[in-house]
Amino acid sequence: MPQVINTNISSLNAQRNLNMSQTSLATALQRLSSGLRINSAKDDAAGMAISERMGAQIRGLNQASRNANDGVSLAQTAEGALAESTNALQRIRELALQSANATNSASDRAALQSEVNQLKQEIDRIAGTTEFNGLKLLDGSFSAQSFQVGANASQTISVTVAGASTSHLANNYVNAVSSTTANQGTSSTTAAAASLPANNTIATQTLTVSGTLGSSTVAVTAGDSAYTVAAAITAKEASTGVTARGYNSATLTSLSASGTVTLTLGSGGSTATISAAVTTTDLSALATEINKVSGTIGISATVSGGTLTLSQADGKNINIANFTHSTASSTISATAVNASGTAVDAVTLTDSAGDSTIVAGYVAFNSNNSFAVSSSVAETAGSILNVAAATSVGSTQALLSSVDISSVAGANTAVQIVDSSIKTLAAIRGDLGAIQNRFGAVISNLQTTSENLSAARSRIQDADFAAETTALTRAQILQQAGVAMLAQANAVPQGVLSLLR
Repeated sequence: MPQVINTNISSLNAQRNLNMSQTSLATALQRLSSGLRINSAKDDAAGMAISERMGAQIRGLNQASRNANDGVSLAQTAEGALAESTNALQRIRELALQSANATNSASDRAALQSEVNQLKQEIDRIAGTTEFNGLKLLDGSFSAQSFQVGANASQTISVTVAGASTSHLANNYVNAVSSTTANQGTSSTTAAAASLPANNTIATQTLTVSGTLGSSTVAVTAGDSAYTVAAAITAKEASTGVTARGYNSATLTSLSASGTVTLTLGSGGSTATISAAVTTTDLSALATEINKVSGTIGISATVSGGTLTLSQADGKNINIANFTHSTASSTISATAVNASGTAVDAVTLTDSAGDSTIVAGYVAFNSNNSFAVSSSVAETAGSILNVAAATSVGSTQALLSSVDISSVAGANTAVQIVDSSIKTLAAIRGDLGAIQNRFGAVISNLQTTSENLSAARSRIQDADFAAETTALTRAQILQQAGVAMLAQANAVPQGVLSLLR
């Protein structure tokens, strides 16, 4: 090997290795001090690109989780307000039932209506003022609102909260029959038989009920009571969204002579023979005797002077049989009462014939949403609807805002409206509960995804302290060795001086 002094190859080699160990030492120190394996693109260009994309996803997922939590809070706010509205509706229902009682005077009912008005105003106040971050929730304006629940654009959940004011809550109804020519005591039997008459009853027919959930048919058998028909309709609620209830009411009026009245009264297969001394202007004694057996026959009576009102709350047939009077050939008028409280289809019962009749009652269809009903037979053939065969009768909407319990009829209507309103609020609250559960599932999924992405990003980006500590130690040793060897290499040209001596 030639002896030269201008170029010290050993020194250059030692310098290069020393620079490399210095670079390694600097890299190890940077990674250990930052905790990151990738501190700049030169450390791992592909790895940095991947980790940055993952970082964006993780931050997006975390924000989406916060968004979903806000959605839960919004739903909880709306549900809490609806709970108070439901309490107000329950109170209105209590007041309506109280008003329907015959013991109340007009002034009593006016006082009850005053409280109902205040409760309706409170329901409207709740609907108009319930807000979340300035957004009104229950006034009907919160419709198809999107909640961003993903890390990327358009990953949303659409939420609608229905309005809950008195102008949104309603009962959709069809009262059958509003005219009762076909089936409510239009004639009497003239046989003083022990059994109750079978005429004037509902005919065999098929009802078609079409609601928001779908359509369904209900088979009605000849002689069915309003109670039986209503039960069959309600049994199809899951298919149609429509329920029904039977009602029955009749009056006994226009007694032709004072004396002792005897008749057989019954419903649903239970009967009792009633007898009382009455006058043409006071039937209270007869009402008292009827109410004594009300628990047995299912019929109650109220009286106002010479008018006695019979009520069968479930809609079962009211059977009036074997009318007799202590005065021969005396008569009394039996009149059916329809859904609006109007007297229809009067029939005169005569003592000498031992007359009897049946009042079949009417069916009230109800739903939270609009619906329609039709029958396979016409009114004149015994339909429960006062239209031609196969003619659809659309529902009428009665708003909660229209509730007026200042009359018995209004109070009964109010109960139906409130019941539908309560069902509506329960459905809204159910939807809000489902939304909360959905958001909860979303949050759980987002957190799990974020966790897994963070772990994957860590494996790419974060420094392995065991490996980096080893690299630091190696670089430190090489640095010390490199400095020592560079000193030795720089001393090598000194050997040339011996040739000059």
